[in-house]
Amino acid sequence: MKARITVLGPVLFSILLVFGMLSGCSDSSDEPIDTQINNDDTTLISEEDEQALLFMLEEEKLARDTYQFLNDYWDMVQFENIMQSEQSHMNAVETLLKAYRIPYEILENGKFTNEDLQAWYNKFVEEGVVDEVAALTIGATIEDLDIVDLEDHIQATSNPYIIEVFSSLQCGSRNHLRSFVQSIENLGSTYEPQFLSQEAYDAILEGSHEQCN
Repeated sequence: MKARITVLGPVLFSILLVFGMLSGCSDSSDEPIDTQINNDDTTLISEEDEQALLFMLEEEKLARDTYQFLNDYWDMVQFENIMQSEQSHMNAVETLLKAYRIPYEILENGKFTNEDLQAWYNKFVEEGVVDEVAALTIGATIEDLDIVDLEDHIQATSNPYIIEVFSSLQCGSRNHLRSFVQSIENLGSTYEPQFLSQEAYDAILEGSHEQCN
């Protein structure tokens, strides 16, 4: 099913997408990605792509809200830095929603329209106060899930703007996963992938910090 959106005027929407990239406990450094949607033409976006954007907005919110909670509880700079990056991920998805004039709502912190995401948040805040390893493991789990969900949506769409944005978000999530796993290992523990295949997980960890632009 296609939803037709008529875009008026010859103006180009310049979409500035800022993706935080973090390695270890260093400060996040944002790199801009400048994507343009040509408004000279009427743009088609599928119902599936609309739903993908709405879902990923909330999944990035899940990451942001969870990291904010864990940062407030543990006062770890790593959560603070990656939380800021997740806000920029939300901004990137939100910009596409606005460009395509798709109605959306961002609920208050810790609240989600999607019931599965709400259940994940409730689980994460309960388990994240056990100890620092548990908190960092939740961080790794969120990024693990995010990478897989983004890949599913990338494979399901032919929209070049969504592919570009989701690929950049995925790049950021790979950096975040490496960061969380390194911190878990520094505390003498290990992380086992929950959603990624072992092969895909190993490939990410063997890679170095990426510039996501």
